[in-house]
Amino acid sequence: MNYADLFRVTLPETALELAALLVLIVDLGFLRRAALKTRAAVAALLGVAGCGAALWAMQFQGNAWLSVDGDFSSVLLVTGAYVAVAQTGILVLTALTLLLLIDSDFTKHVGEFVAVVLMAASGGLLIAGTQDLLVIFVGLELLSLGLYIMTAFAKSSGKSAEAAMKYYLFGGMSAAFLLFGFSYFYGLTGSTNLSAIQLAIADSGPSPLFYVAWVLVVVGLGFKIAAVPFHLWAPDTYEGAPAPAAAFIASVSKVASFTLLLTILQIWMMYQGEFGYQKSLADKLRFHSDQTWLPMATILLLVAAASMIVGNLAALAQVSVRRLLAYSAIAHAGYILLGVAVYKMQTGHETHIFETLLPVIESQKAVLYYILTYGLTTIGAFGVVSVVERATGSDRLDSFLGLHKRNPVLAAVLLVLFLSLAGIPPLVGFWAKFNLFAAVLGVSAGPVPFTLVALAVALSAVSLYYYLHVLKRAYVMPAIDETPIKAHPVTLAVLVAIAAAVVVLGCFPALLQNWIESFYPAI
Repeated sequence: MNYADLFRVTLPETALELAALLVLIVDLGFLRRAALKTRAAVAALLGVAGCGAALWAMQFQGNAWLSVDGDFSSVLLVTGAYVAVAQTGILVLTALTLLLLIDSDFTKHVGEFVAVVLMAASGGLLIAGTQDLLVIFVGLELLSLGLYIMTAFAKSSGKSAEAAMKYYLFGGMSAAFLLFGFSYFYGLTGSTNLSAIQLAIADSGPSPLFYVAWVLVVVGLGFKIAAVPFHLWAPDTYEGAPAPAAAFIASVSKVASFTLLLTILQIWMMYQGEFGYQKSLADKLRFHSDQTWLPMATILLLVAAASMIVGNLAALAQVSVRRLLAYSAIAHAGYILLGVAVYKMQTGHETHIFETLLPVIESQKAVLYYILTYGLTTIGAFGVVSVVERATGSDRLDSFLGLHKRNPVLAAVLLVLFLSLAGIPPLVGFWAKFNLFAAVLGVSAGPVPFTLVALAVALSAVSLYYYLHVLKRAYVMPAIDETPIKAHPVTLAVLVAIAAAVVVLGCFPALLQNWIESFYPAI
């Protein structure tokens, strides 16, 4: 392994770490006596600049892969294609989250908070680009430790402390399951590389212990994406965490975790005969990819169905908008898992590797489109909730009574974002669901995919009901208190920009689709 190549591949992570160090130096060394608003603004802007520097550094990565021994069975990190899309999304969503910090007052230690956000984002970048179990675990822990700290940052809030403790305990338990599953993979194959694991399993055939390991990994990753039945931490965390932290958990963490699942899908669920392996091994890879994926996909489909049902039905009973968004996130995790799980390996004798990869790539694009647009919309939703919460002291449904009179712009932003989350056309949330469901039906025929998509569409109608609960109070029901709700100009500008992006991307869905496709090689 060439360390110059390692530095080049990890340039974005390096930029974020340097930005975190700069934020601490400026805040603690030069602005200790400045007003809190000034310190928050400077720290947030430096963090945004760090995200911009990381985006700029990505152009020097190119489409490359970093290997220990120079072959695909020892790859540590990759760049380009879906990895570049996910990493760009992580950086943009992180920058938007930091901009919400400018008007926050939950902590006096704003420099430390921004530094933790940037370091957690660097963990997300590692997760998105790695293909080795050890690096995956390092990235997940770097991201998770940052999330635990951010959740507990509101020291004056009992809910924040409680949420952080629950999050930490559940997170530690999930990390143990994940590491246990990884150890089984290593014990079965003698390697920590995903491609090498696939080759070893294809050569010897999947054993019962392989499926045990996969179940353990699903438990660990299911916690990260808040999928049922590993979702119990999410409502309390979304409710108790500071708004910027909750927005980061709901967006960046989801993008990184689902990108990891896409990596596993692409590597384990295809045969690689075109990459120089012997034909006999290529045939084994094709056969065992089909044979292995069915039980693995069944587990994911059960988790997806449970997440959609529990998330949407539980959201109906919520009186806290934060908890409503938490159960909504659980339901959306179920939708996205459909795009990951419902995949049928093509059989026969394909003449080119892309004939096998094409269904995977189309599914990747649909999942990426969904997680990016969902992350963008969720950050805006938490931004609106945080403004209302600071003005009224609560995030309960009744806190939104008469919002259209108290702040018409904020109410309009809430309307756009919640209707998009519900999947109402022509907003971008509609196209996210349409593309995902079309990809599911396009790559896997049969009654099971059709039934699951029908269930997802029906539950999307249920989600519209609880989103309208909030909008009804904002636009229809009379206000108890008509005192105007004021928002910081930067916060309001960011929320309006997010709402505008949701509308524009909904009216012109090809903009984001073409941008995602531009990262893929022509087929």
